[in-house]
Amino acid sequence: MARLDLSPLFRSSVGFDHLASMLDSANRIEQPAYPPYNIERVSDDKYCISMAVAGFDSSELHIESERNTLKVSGVKESAEENREYLHRGIAARNFERKFQLADHVKVIGANLENGLLYIDLEREIPEAMKPRKIEISGGSQKSIIEGPRSESAA
Repeated sequence: MARLDLSPLFRSSVGFDHLASMLDSANRIEQPAYPPYNIERVSDDKYCISMAVAGFDSSELHIESERNTLKVSGVKESAEENREYLHRGIAARNFERKFQLADHVKVIGANLENGLLYIDLEREIPEAMKPRKIEISGGSQKSIIEGPRSESAA
């Protein structure tokens, strides 16, 4: 796989070092395809992650949010050793899946319904970081800088 060179982008930006490390780690780590999931934009600042976790009880699922990482894991507590399967298509194996969250994205809730785990996320931009309008004071005084006049201009 060809390595992406982002150095021209970083010449004119400040504070995006974590972006380079995040892209680097995304190239190195391949996450397993289990369990399948969807990421949906509900509105401008709200998102929902849906994960297919058939066979898991809510007590066997764990959701943890630390800094900009969301970790979802499932650990089956009871082993079904006495069953003889002719075909086993429902994968009820342990898993761990991590999601990188953008700055100021918070987990606001989770719900398990019909074998789907829904995790609701919301971007909460602090007031100090929101755009604000700067008033321009319009005084009637005008400052004029006068300098020596040339004789030809008079």
